[in-house]
Amino acid sequence: MPRIATRDGIGLHYEEVGEGTPILFIHEFGGNHESWEPQLRYFSRRYRCITYAARGYPPSDVPTSLDQYSQAIAADDAVAVLDALGIEKAHIVGLSMGGFCTVHFGLRTPERALSLTIAGAGYGCEKEFEEYFRGVSREVADRFETMGAEAFAPIYGSGASRVQFQNKDPLGWKEFVERLATHDRVGAAMTMRGVQARRPSFWDLEDDLRRMMVPSLVVVGDEDDHCLQPGIFLKKTIPACGLSIIPKTGHTLNLEEPAAFNALLAEFFAQVEHGAWKVRDPRALPGQVMKTA
Repeated sequence: MPRIATRDGIGLHYEEVGEGTPILFIHEFGGNHESWEPQLRYFSRRYRCITYAARGYPPSDVPTSLDQYSQAIAADDAVAVLDALGIEKAHIVGLSMGGFCTVHFGLRTPERALSLTIAGAGYGCEKEFEEYFRGVSREVADRFETMGAEAFAPIYGSGASRVQFQNKDPLGWKEFVERLATHDRVGAAMTMRGVQARRPSFWDLEDDLRRMMVPSLVVVGDEDDHCLQPGIFLKKTIPACGLSIIPKTGHTLNLEEPAAFNALLAEFFAQVEHGAWKVRDPRALPGQVMKTA
């Protein structure tokens, strides 16, 4: 199996297909590198597509120390994948946990990103839900650790923003849950405690986000309630940011609505590559309703 080594010696499994401008896909907590198959099949026709299993997700290594899991480490792991493959810059695409990683990739190493696609990111960002999210993340970690992924996967996979996928595409949702059931109980618990429960809110990063000039696209499902306001915040804060909201859609965007998701990304990449995805026109004043003079 192809593997790369991170700065701290953790082995990460990766896969790549296609030729051309690179795209790096970063998976969500409930998925793994295989979750991007609809995108790899579509974009590998004209791009070099790379995806990898995050630390804690077999066949990547599963560190057992909490100190080996954090949001900063996750972002540095993404850079390590590009370094190992000799890639200077790439389009970075992340969903949920991977979307947070994409934001931090842009903040920490903007010179390595052609663009940022931040999909389904926002859980725990809203200040009124911040402590609740940290608590429920630790509870989810305990469930994975004590019950095991196989027993807990159908419960986790039936969350308020997952049932949309189940209703639209029962077979696809079943495959998602079966993939979730293969997660390593230690890796899942450590990821929840070390990355998810400790990551900063987007609101805490406002000053840095306002300075981040990387072309960005935020994608949110309109029934993914705890990502809607964070998505709007990112749109208003990142200078060269667009926002797309997919109707009647939950959290698992790239699998639930693959055609819509792929079309959004294809247009975004095309505009970025032609220099047409610019910062917001300063004349588009947020406080102005109509111009009178």
